[in-house]
Amino acid sequence: MSFSLRDAHAKGPDEYQERMKLYKKVETVTLIPWYYLAAVDQYERTIRQVRKDLPKAESVIGIYFTPEKWAGPTNPNPEEENPAIIQFFNGMGVDGDGDGKASLKSDEDVLYTFANYLLSYGVDDDNIKIGLWNYYHRDKTVGIIAGKAKIYRHFGRIDLDTHVFPLPLRSNHSYRSTWGDARGWGGRRIHEGTDIFAGYGVPVRATNYGIVEMKGWNKFGGWRVGIRDINNTYHYFAHLSGFAKDLKVGQIVQPGTLIGGVGSSGYGPPGTSGKFPPHLHYGMYKDNGYTEWSFDPTPHLRLWKQQERQALKSKK
Repeated sequence: MSFSLRDAHAKGPDEYQERMKLYKKVETVTLIPWYYLAAVDQYERTIRQVRKDLPKAESVIGIYFTPEKWAGPTNPNPEEENPAIIQFFNGMGVDGDGDGKASLKSDEDVLYTFANYLLSYGVDDDNIKIGLWNYYHRDKTVGIIAGKAKIYRHFGRIDLDTHVFPLPLRSNHSYRSTWGDARGWGGRRIHEGTDIFAGYGVPVRATNYGIVEMKGWNKFGGWRVGIRDINNTYHYFAHLSGFAKDLKVGQIVQPGTLIGGVGSSGYGPPGTSGKFPPHLHYGMYKDNGYTEWSFDPTPHLRLWKQQERQALKSKK
């Protein structure tokens, strides 16, 4: 499955401000932390980008309720907006903006409705996670949302779309698209990334705002690190020479954070190295709420290199 660059384009500042205003407003009423509301909203927005069975998000808030879930599964009128009738039919929809209607067309009603659902479990981390599991019935989804919430809380904002190239721009490196090429070691498989060739030990940097989900050894990838960003993309760095000091799972990173060095580890038991020239294997994966798949990172790498160069020029 292919994936476009649409999640790489930053939103306008007004959109971010409008979202934050809604998150903070609903937090004031429900006491559900704004960063959890932002995390759920962003998670749903990103899966709607890549799912054909869900409508694309066209409003400020990306959370999606089916009409049946909103109005009640046995409600003869799936477009019902009367809160009392919706409640009678065990629908989730509630009036969040005080206009007397529970409308799927109201961003505030939609956000308040999800917050109201979480509120039935509690406002602390553990109970919120229980509520999320009972809603999504998927451990990975709960983990992804909790990770986003941690990132938003750490930075105190949601405009976190900046990226950089994984190696320093001034380093001597080369790459081309090798995604989808055949690989034979360990059995026939396709190459799920782009190889960036560089000298041994050249610094490898986080390309995005995110959270470290994985760190360790793999017989194929050697020493490797996995980072999940706020757009629900998993970034995979493999064949490293080693890890940055104190790098750990659960750590929050930002563009440019040192995570390791270019190496040639892998293709054997822990510690195996030197079976191929030193390079960084960089992979990108998308999760849609059911499964995860790889897509070609090369267009993104080219875009991020261009954006980083422009950012550096603007600082001069």
